[in-house]
Order: sequence, then structure tokens, then C-alpha cells
Amino acid sequence: MLGLRRAFHDDHYTRVSGSTPRRLRVAALVFVVAWFLVGDLRRSIPGWVPFLVLLALEVNFLVLGWRERGAAPAPRGRTPQEVDIDEFGGREWLQPELHEVGGYQVWIPDHVEEEPRPAPARRERSLWEGAAVLGLVAVLLFVFAPDRGWSTLSAAEQARTEARLSAEAARIAGHRADVRCDAEGEAVGIVQHADGLAQVGGTRAFLTPGICYRLHQLAFEGDEGPFSQTARAIAVLAHEAWHLHGERDEGITNCYAFQSGVELGERLGLSRGTASQMMSQQLAENAIQARSARAYLVPPECHDGGSLDLDPGSSRFP
Repeated sequence: MLGLRRAFHDDHYTRVSGSTPRRLRVAALVFVVAWFLVGDLRRSIPGWVPFLVLLALEVNFLVLGWRERGAAPAPRGRTPQEVDIDEFGGREWLQPELHEVGGYQVWIPDHVEEEPRPAPARRERSLWEGAAVLGLVAVLLFVFAPDRGWSTLSAAEQARTEARLSAEAARIAGHRADVRCDAEGEAVGIVQHADGLAQVGGTRAFLTPGICYRLHQLAFEGDEGPFSQTARAIAVLAHEAWHLHGERDEGITNCYAFQSGVELGERLGLSRGTASQMMSQQLAENAIQARSARAYLVPPECHDGGSLDLDPGSSRFP
């Protein structure tokens, strides 16, 4: 009977532990969805945290499930242990049945063949569940994440932000500018592989909602946010403003944008030192980012005292 008690405990543990991954998966999904819906969570927890947690969990499940696909099915958890079979009976004593003995319900082995546990089907289902969850995470991360912050703003706040960005772009362009945040993704975004778009010498420019929201947080909430994201947002706005000014060459436009971005960052609420550091980072990383698009590489003349220096009388660059 000791073996039967062990078998019952093992089978119970298997059922309980088998439900644990599902509970962890549901909890992780709830956390990710809550991060999207609750503004305080987005502001206090970086976006990569919930996705990294869920991704690590799902990858772990997938790897374990894949490794076990070819494994032989384990015997039924309620069967006696091998040592008990050897001590109390042969292979025919494998399947217990419930009998009444002295007024108590007792499990007594009977002559029944072993039956394999249907583990492979469960493992296969776990693999498909893991793949489905990873697909959902990919959709949330690459489709909805960039726009989520902007969509939480009221129509009045969105209009206020666009008006402020238009005014800043006009100062660089030298004439009226109309900056729109393309929430529909018709002009810029993941599909177009662009954070901004502008008419060369024109008045209309488009920015992704992610760029607009980062600039909104800086200008109206005093939130400097992640250093590199804020630097990128400022550089994109300045870049499109220089296109509105009439500059067509992407490399030269970048050079001018990194220089103008310092004062632009100051006007949006940064200190001079922080704005300068951000644009210096953008200039330093330009060679790496331009590997996939050589047209955006700044020319050799883009340096202090070079022919593209907008303020040759100053030693500051950008």
C-alpha cells in the first residue's frame, strides 16, 4: 500500500504542477495587458520589462516542450513503484481497484495491463499554446505598443501637442509648418519604415505617434523619459523641419538636425547640457544607424569648424 500512496501523491503532484505553467502564462498576459491599459504602470515600468518576463516564460515552455516531444511516455502516475512490484507481486499487479475492506474503501491491485499516460498530446498542446502566446506578444509589441501612449491623450491634448511641434518646426524651417501625428500610419510608421516624413520646402510634416507622445511628455509633463528615446524624438522633429526648410540631402539634413536639436531640446524643457549630450549621442551613433541606409550618413564636413557647422564662431558641436 505504501507504493500506492506514493503513486497517488505523484499523480496528484503531476496534475498540480502541470497547471502551474498555465497559471504563470495567464498571470504574465494579464500583466502585459494591464501595462498597456494603465497609464501609471507605463510611466513607472519600462516597456521592455513586461515583454521580457512573458518572452522568457514562453521560451522556457517551448524549449522544455520541444525537448520532451520525442521522449517515451511515462507510466501512469497511480501505478505502484518498481520496488513494491518486486516485493509484493509481479507485473500483473499493476492496476489498483477500489474495494471495501472492514468498512473502509481500500485500493487493491488487480490484473490489469499498464496504460501509458497521454503525455505527448498534452505536450503538443503546450507547444501550440506557447507559440500562440508568443505571436500575441509580437503583435502587441510591434503593432500597438508604438501608438498606445499617443492614443491615451485627449483630442485637445493631441491638438495642443501638434500646435507646439508645428511652432518649433516653423522656427527651423523659416516659414509656416504644419506637423501632424500620423495615428493611422498612412504616411509614417512600421510599414513605411520611417519615424517622420516632410515635404522638401513645403509646410506639411508627419511624425509617428510614438515620437509625438515622447515630445508631448517632455514639453508638457516635464518628463525627460529614456535618454536615447528622447534624443531620437528631438532629432526626428529637427530633421523633418530642415526638410521643410528646403534641404533635400538626408545626410546634410541629419547634420543640421543634430545641431538645431540642442536649442530645440532646450525649448522643450531640457537643460543645455542634457540637450547637447543627447545630440552628441545621435551624432556618434549616426555611423551605426546609417549602415542600413547610407543616404542618412552625415558627410565628413559635419564637424566643429566644418563647412556644415551652423555656428562656426562657437566651439560647441553639435
